[in-house]
Amino acid sequence: MMTQVVIVGAGPTGATLALLLVKRGITVKLIEASRNFRRVFRGEGLMPSGLDALEQMGLSSMLERIPHRSLDAWEFLIDNNKLFRVDEPMELGGKPTTLVSQQALLGALISEANTYSHFEFMQSAPVQDLLWNEQRVCGVKLGDGRSISADLVIGADGRNSIVRQRANLPLEEQSQSFDILWFKLADSPHFESENVFYSILNGRHAFALFQGSEGNLQVGWALHENALKDWKQVDWPLMLASVSPPWLALHFQENAETIERPVLLSVVVGRCPRWSVPGLLLLGDAAHPMSPIRAQGINMALRDVIVAANYLVPLLREGLGHAAIDANLPQIQAEREPEIVRAQQLQSQEAEMAQLLGKSALMRWVASNFAHILGDRVRSSWLNRQRELRQGVTEVKLIV
Repeated sequence: MMTQVVIVGAGPTGATLALLLVKRGITVKLIEASRNFRRVFRGEGLMPSGLDALEQMGLSSMLERIPHRSLDAWEFLIDNNKLFRVDEPMELGGKPTTLVSQQALLGALISEANTYSHFEFMQSAPVQDLLWNEQRVCGVKLGDGRSISADLVIGADGRNSIVRQRANLPLEEQSQSFDILWFKLADSPHFESENVFYSILNGRHAFALFQGSEGNLQVGWALHENALKDWKQVDWPLMLASVSPPWLALHFQENAETIERPVLLSVVVGRCPRWSVPGLLLLGDAAHPMSPIRAQGINMALRDVIVAANYLVPLLREGLGHAAIDANLPQIQAEREPEIVRAQQLQSQEAEMAQLLGKSALMRWVASNFAHILGDRVRSSWLNRQRELRQGVTEVKLIV
């Protein structure tokens, strides 16, 4: 029997979509190139929009069984002075941003999917190419030479998508692409009572700090143009301490030996003008790689999955044929694209504000020394941008 759907990539997009489809009787092969889910960096932040998407999928109880922790507040420091703080949840009666172990979440999703006989998970199986039949994608070819035919191939293989490349679907990159150094280190007693996401700007140096879902501290250090080209030679415990408030500087100094060697993350932001060709659909970061600002990647991906399922489940369950599938693929993009465009605009505004402050010593001095006057105004402006990044821009409801 031909596999109805081949999904390439077992990240949040691929794993949740696979589970949604198999629970509705659709035959799925989920293909993953890596041997395990232990990546150094995986986005952990579930905004209320992402939590709502999981709830609609009936997966909220799964979160309770894996490592997770809610954020209690966001705090912004400029030159070691507090600019403003916002407590979670931001909305009356709303849900707080929740950090979840993505590795554990993916394992739980695939374990549940494996209970269905019409699901197969193929790990350590990199896709080499697409199979075509009369200008329609009809499956994938694996690196070991195996071929798998399918009614539909879904590329959920991330920002460096092989599926996207093999389908000749161009990615239009945006100017806000940048690099981040990602560190992990020992936890601090400072986070025992509350988990605060700190955004720290000191001089031209900017970084974020929070306690991850599994208890360690995580640091994302922004590497903008002309900044620390020789980052491998930097004494990072000393550097981090030099730009931190006293309590954090002490922690960096006392736990210097636990600071793991940083990992360089090249952040590519962009969108594909087309998310599909006949027989193939891109979703998540494969179609629209997001900036890490406010963890939009995983949240937008989960909402992509719901919209895709709404269109695809009736077609696949009723066997309406390839022409009907292909006709609906552009509609999925049309429904999702406005929210993606808006989220990327908001992320860009956040990045531009940080870059502006980083470049202007005068603006930093004013913001730092007059925080008691400016704080409320800046806080209000920041909150206005967060509403759509947290809740989503469009209504997304699972109807199948």
